[in-house]
Amino acid sequence: MHSSFRSGAREGFIVFLPLSVGLVPWALVVGMAMVSAGFTPLQAMGMNVIVFAGTAQLGTLPLIAAGTPLWLIVTTALALNLRFVIFSAALAPGFRGVGAPGRWLAGHLLTDGVFATCLDKMLQNDDPRWRLGYYLAPAIWSWLLWQTFALLGIHAAGVIPKAWSLEFMATIALIVLLVPMARIRPMLVAALVGGASATLLRNMPLRLGVVVGIIAGIAAGFAAEHWEHRRSPR
Repeated sequence: MHSSFRSGAREGFIVFLPLSVGLVPWALVVGMAMVSAGFTPLQAMGMNVIVFAGTAQLGTLPLIAAGTPLWLIVTTALALNLRFVIFSAALAPGFRGVGAPGRWLAGHLLTDGVFATCLDKMLQNDDPRWRLGYYLAPAIWSWLLWQTFALLGIHAAGVIPKAWSLEFMATIALIVLLVPMARIRPMLVAALVGGASATLLRNMPLRLGVVVGIIAGIAAGFAAEHWEHRRSPR
């Protein structure tokens, strides 16, 4: 393992560590929710490993439990994960010099917190080994935390008192992740448009207002980024 990779991994892990605490209640909630929706522990962990996207998992669980058509479940999951299109496009320059296997692995491990942590530093460093280490250390740590505490949530479903309000703690964790990302203007525009649209359309059936809000936010974010590039001096 190259020294610059180790250096980047060490720095990325240290920077991400405080943010990673927010994954604990979020993973617990997702684990408990999957069991509450009727999943067996094996099915729940299978979904957790394959999908690895808390928002998409929680967003599709009511549809799965209600016997909603498969096309709508898949469409909802894709819409809930559309933000990663923007995240990936923003991070892409940071993977210059990284081969296809590394990029595929990085894509699977991408999360909101890892994006918020890695974006600035990865675009400022010229060493591809350092950049990859800086990304993979928090990404793998995030994956391990998520799987561990989701498993605990799966087995603790029905034991943890509802009065603990873990759902609210998970929401706070997501808000904490949103704040650093909102420093980027396209991200802020996407968050405002998406949030406003989802709120205005909250009465749509099958929670489609959330899906429409996500699509509107993604479109607004792309438009804002395009506008910034047009206005920036060449």
